[in-house]
Amino acid sequence: NRWPCLNLMGSDPTLERHFKGHRDTVTSVDFSCNMKQIATGSMDSCVMIWNMKPQMRAYRFDGHKDAVTSVHFSPSGHLVASASRDKTVRLWVPSMKAESTVFRAHTATVRSVNFSGDGQTLVTASDDKTIKVWTVHRQKFLFSLNQHINWVRCAKFSPDNRLIVSSSDDKTIKLWDKNSRECIHSFYEHAGYANYVDFHPSGTCIAAASTDNSVKVWDIRSHKMLQHYQVHSGVVNSLSFHPAGNFLITASSDSTMKILDLVEGKLLYTLHGHQGPVTCVAFSRTGEYFSSGGSDEQVMVWKSNFDCAEGSDGVRLHSRANHSHTYKNPSVSSSSTHRTQGLQQQSRQEESQSHASDGGVPPGLANALEHIIGQLDILTQTVSILEQRLTLTEDKLKECLENQMEIGLHLQRREEA
Repeated sequence: NRWPCLNLMGSDPTLERHFKGHRDTVTSVDFSCNMKQIATGSMDSCVMIWNMKPQMRAYRFDGHKDAVTSVHFSPSGHLVASASRDKTVRLWVPSMKAESTVFRAHTATVRSVNFSGDGQTLVTASDDKTIKVWTVHRQKFLFSLNQHINWVRCAKFSPDNRLIVSSSDDKTIKLWDKNSRECIHSFYEHAGYANYVDFHPSGTCIAAASTDNSVKVWDIRSHKMLQHYQVHSGVVNSLSFHPAGNFLITASSDSTMKILDLVEGKLLYTLHGHQGPVTCVAFSRTGEYFSSGGSDEQVMVWKSNFDCAEGSDGVRLHSRANHSHTYKNPSVSSSSTHRTQGLQQQSRQEESQSHASDGGVPPGLANALEHIIGQLDILTQTVSILEQRLTLTEDKLKECLENQMEIGLHLQRREEA
């Protein structure tokens, strides 16, 4: 299959439109497949559907009783799923009528909702430490994934629907086999936890947006970190892969978005537009546009302006000698007039920096670390099993106490009689 190879000899990304209507922080944004609509969720408890045609007004969907944390269009574009702090998930028909079905998905805040590629199933992630999978038709519960030991921030299906990736405040990112329902690998975050995680369009790697201000790209087959970008000065809240797989856009509390070239392994653009934290970002299905939302209550739509040309058959992510690289704070501004010159200079700086940080890990130490991580994984699983047993014991105890109270009341009534 031929991938479009993208280069940036077009013009800079440009702000096309911005939408105002939310009354609090915008938490999530997604494009419909035909690019005619954008769905957003907000702390104001509303889901909004914005129409790209300027003459068409937006639809406001009221229904959730608390902040909306996540929105996602179904692959066909006929449904929008929303997750909320009110512990429910709603499925909306994105038209003026605002019809929706609602189901109580979890016992705590639902942080994330995501449709599978075939549109048949939904995956939800919650502060109740679980990930759940549902049928879209009738919202029937299928199964739960229970190994995280803290809030689960995000869960996504892989492009082929065979895997699920999840990120949690327990500082792990877990890969699950959807069919066996087993956790097949845990990636460990040491300095922070991942707010957001997603699969590369090829399905071969994942990217994580972390609270330690960094973005990491991991290979899911070798389990090695391929790239490590330290380009933000604030928490990274969200990210989105370009559909061709060459670029990654990130959104941060430092009020900027960054466009990263994954093939070259460098920062291309820093975009300013939002006042305050940028909370969410998403490419359109073709990659021609991307949209962002922030704590300034605004939704912005940007034109990517990437030139497309026929190119290579696959995207190889840049990772010299299989060592991970750290890229530190370059600042290429989207308003730069000498962009090409700046990028060449930037590229040279990046080259020297990445060479400087290219220290290999001794094999002995790598093996020891791998062993420790393996042991930690076993410990985490043991703690998770103990937690489940404790919950069962608590439930039994509660049942016994209720039975005792019933017997007591029964005896009391008999004595009174």
